[in-house]
Amino acid sequence: MRLGLQLGYDDPVSAVALAEEAERLGFDSVWTSEAWGADAVTPLAWIAARTHRIALGTAIMQMPARTPAATAMTVATLDQLSGGRVRLGLGTSGPQVVEGWHGEPWGKPLTRTREYVEIVRTALRRGIVEHHGEHYDIPYTGPGATGLGKPLKLLLRPVRPDVPVYLAAIGPGNVALAAEIGDGWLTIFFSPERFREVHGPNLERGFAARGGRPDDFDMAPLVPALVADDVQAARDFLKPLLALYVGGMGARSVNFYNRLVCRYGYEAEAAAIQDLYLGGRKNDAAAAVPDALVEEVALVGDRARIADRLDAWRASGATTLNLQARQPEALQLLAELVL
Repeated sequence: MRLGLQLGYDDPVSAVALAEEAERLGFDSVWTSEAWGADAVTPLAWIAARTHRIALGTAIMQMPARTPAATAMTVATLDQLSGGRVRLGLGTSGPQVVEGWHGEPWGKPLTRTREYVEIVRTALRRGIVEHHGEHYDIPYTGPGATGLGKPLKLLLRPVRPDVPVYLAAIGPGNVALAAEIGDGWLTIFFSPERFREVHGPNLERGFAARGGRPDDFDMAPLVPALVADDVQAARDFLKPLLALYVGGMGARSVNFYNRLVCRYGYEAEAAAIQDLYLGGRKNDAAAAVPDALVEEVALVGDRARIADRLDAWRASGATTLNLQARQPEALQLLAELVL
């Protein structure tokens, strides 16, 4: 397994120092994220200027936030500035963010993703971009069009015509699509024990559609990691993160993380967490997160405990562990145990 470092979207200044430490320790990649806080690209450009070897990924750039052409320009520019180190991670986000923050219709996420990736790849290969689909119409021909638009190709000559494209996915259809058209799969709250039951059939369906799994396909789950002698305190520290996603990251009727936890067998617990969180009782929602769920999806405890738990992650077939960690000592420990 390789190691990656997943950075948050709330403190880009501290993230730069962690990225530099990850490179020093031999991590393969560092990944930035965005929701409705810091964007994913600006910190990544800063990190690119402060590092030399480590791969630079977005986990994720939100597709509704940028046109495919804008994403292609951004990726081509950053890949050139960094000497060919970029990995493009894309995701749809959810309806609350897409419509509530970006002001875009939710639409059909699978269709949007397929069209978006096709357009970005065409642009990065310096093909002439012309696409008329359900979500994207290039050149634009709809209401208000002048008729003067013409198909264009990227002016910049990218360092690489085939920048790796990763797709973030946890739902069945999205997971299958990631396997079908992606170079890698980014997933959150990954349970190594339940992976084959919950996600395996969808991955296999996607791989079958492309004629088999590519040898270099990267399965890259995000893994919260916290080093501590007090295991219960470590679990409790991570519970608000799980409560936020399971309880509050989405509407009651559309919360993909809640659905994922239900598929893991925690239906009653997921419902209770959501009720508490949406009712304004965030601390109670965190307290309702089962210890067992934290243990499944995170690496917590001292050196011996984490070393023992890593066996399940190796057996799962994950090829990159993207650590959600803010402790330099956690990065050090995982580097010693994995690299």
